[in-house]
Amino acid sequence: MKREDATRQLLPTVVPGVREVGAAERQPDGSQIFLTTRWEKLLDAARKNSLWPFPFGTACCAIEFMSVVMSHYDLARFGAEVVRFSPRQSDLLIVAGTVTDKMAPVLVRIYEQMAEPKYVISMGACACTGGFYRAYHVVQGIDEFIPVDVYVPGCPPTPEALLRGVVRLQEMIGSGETQYQRNVAAQKAAASVGE
Repeated sequence: MKREDATRQLLPTVVPGVREVGAAERQPDGSQIFLTTRWEKLLDAARKNSLWPFPFGTACCAIEFMSVVMSHYDLARFGAEVVRFSPRQSDLLIVAGTVTDKMAPVLVRIYEQMAEPKYVISMGACACTGGFYRAYHVVQGIDEFIPVDVYVPGCPPTPEALLRGVVRLQEMIGSGETQYQRNVAAQKAAASVGE
């Protein structure tokens, strides 16, 4: 038996739910399937699967972030392996560790320099709530001055928790729940009311 004949026997001749088309109806590339979607949905799908994180690591949580990027946990499986240390080239700010009052303006400047759309993950008890530092010099949660999309609790959080936070952010981007997407929707609604 020839190789081509054996291959034809393995392939189904009729695909359920797909109408058989003649050679005259086929597209030049041979495909028979069309994909239609909204432009925003296509962009969101691309954005959620290609996050470029900027790690702002100041304490032990930064070590946990480093382990997430290594081969054992492999953040690359989720499309976030392109770690950038330039805010202009990243769209995901991961704040890992304690943020003091002196660091807060620097963090705000980094956030402002990031291109839209931008997302924020607050990693660890110190970044989320100030942790056990109930002192005048430690910010009691970074959400006091930048919007946060996902909180990853723990002291320090495990690498699995950060991976879950990244997956949760991807789910939020896909369903339009991030701070950026809500702000854009609010602006569109305000513009339509003003018309």
